Amino acid sequence: MDVGQLTEQFTPQYGPSWDPVRQGPAIKLPKVTVKSTLSDWKKCVVLPDIQAGFFRGRDGNLTPTHDPLAISYAVAVVKAEKPDIIALNGDNTDFPEFGKYRLSPAYALTTQATIDYMTTLCAQLRDVAPYARIVWIEGNHEARLTNSILDNAKASFGLKQGNRPDSFPVLSVPFLCRLDDFGVEYLAGYPASQLWLNNRIKVIHGHKVASGGSTAHKYLSTEKVSVVYGHIHRREWAERTRQDWDGAKTVAAISFGCLARVSGEVPSTKGGIDLDGRPLTIVEDWQQGLGIIHYKEGDGPFHPEMLPIHDGTMFYKGKVFGE
Repeated sequence: MDVGQLTEQFTPQYGPSWDPVRQGPAIKLPKVTVKSTLSDWKKCVVLPDIQAGFFRGRDGNLTPTHDPLAISYAVAVVKAEKPDIIALNGDNTDFPEFGKYRLSPAYALTTQATIDYMTTLCAQLRDVAPYARIVWIEGNHEARLTNSILDNAKASFGLKQGNRPDSFPVLSVPFLCRLDDFGVEYLAGYPASQLWLNNRIKVIHGHKVASGGSTAHKYLSTEKVSVVYGHIHRREWAERTRQDWDGAKTVAAISFGCLARVSGEVPSTKGGIDLDGRPLTIVEDWQQGLGIIHYKEGDGPFHPEMLPIHDGTMFYKGKVFGE
């Protein structure tokens, strides 16, 4: 073995024998113009669980159980979005005077103020969305009025104005809130009433309740289509994908929260009153918010958008509401 062979055999090798890591190839990207069109998409703004109502303070003035600030945000979104449909998905009134639970005197004689408020809100929604279809879905709190009449004044049930057989009964939410004046549809028959946006998604008030954020999963266990529900005053969103005859099918269950106050003003099983009958400040496991649903008609797709309201603040299209 000569010296050259020995040198080659015992010379250490530095670095890998494969190509070292280096930058990827230089690529010149072409200019891309994105054309965004929603001309074939429809839009629905969902206003959940307003719980319009009042209680009387020690000074005799009325304090709302709904949240005027959150509702003002909702009206601003409606005005900006110009939706095809506005869905008030139930419990838009609280009606504690017609409930089955013990009534504090502070909530007595407040029904007229509630009716006046919702009449004004319907007029306001029509003003900012003159071409929208506005649908008021009956919830269990609106149904309190009907149930109270049936239980306590059955002879008054269904009474209408003279010679107006096609009008709403005079002791009904749509008549009292003048819904005909503003072109607002009323879907009675809680809990069966429902608003279909397309073949894949519907809006209801709902009657299911589960703790720990699992109400959505109760709907997913029974519903074959996606559902937007209210009733629980919480923001929830869950989805499941299942095998269908034509492939994978994803079903969603969504609650956008509520537009009611969440600090004890709305009578609830968790709330309490002081010795004068006024509600105590408490922490409810409720969250405020509203929603927008983009959808195509027929068997088309849909895309929900949740707008949470945290401590009086909402972000919407790069703007901050509440600061």
